[in-house]
Amino acid sequence: MKKLILATVASLSMFMAVTAVAGDAAAGKTKSASCGGCHGMDGNSLIPMYPKLAGQNEAYIVKQVKDFKANGDRQNAIMLGMVAALTDEDAADIGAYFQSQSTKDAAPFDADKIALGRELYKGGDLQKGIPACQGCHGPTGAGVAGAGYPQLGGQYVDYTLAQLKAFKDGSRKNDANMLMRSIVEKMSEAEMTAVANYIASLK
Repeated sequence: MKKLILATVASLSMFMAVTAVAGDAAAGKTKSASCGGCHGMDGNSLIPMYPKLAGQNEAYIVKQVKDFKANGDRQNAIMLGMVAALTDEDAADIGAYFQSQSTKDAAPFDADKIALGRELYKGGDLQKGIPACQGCHGPTGAGVAGAGYPQLGGQYVDYTLAQLKAFKDGSRKNDANMLMRSIVEKMSEAEMTAVANYIASLK
């Protein structure tokens, strides 16, 4: 079972690769001004329902902009309005700017829930067929920029949990080869909550 999970994650990783886009961070700082109301001017959102973008890899941000804008696989009325006029160059510049920033603080978390979250994040659950989160997102939640896997460390519990639930109920479906959806369908709400709290504790 362990070999099967590792082989699945490895094969899906090849399909998840995202071509790096060379954005201009200086130009992105100006272009990202309208993002500041929700995400913070430097990407450090102060509102738990809005994700921190500081340090997020450029390729991931570019993909999310395209997904909100184009194909409906990721839907949010606010974001659709924000990205509608952005060109590919704009998205790359904004992504480069936020990638150049640093997350200031870990998010608040429930210390009583992180033990289970750590167990799942670090080791997964072989019996349930849940791979370790760190296989794609790294031991510290830094992500893998070259593969387009997002930075998660220090993200708000509210936001992370909302995205896990969205993958599970199918309202978010912009994960290549249904990678996230195939994982979270095997997770209980308690497990998703625990993982979200552990992720928030990473810095």
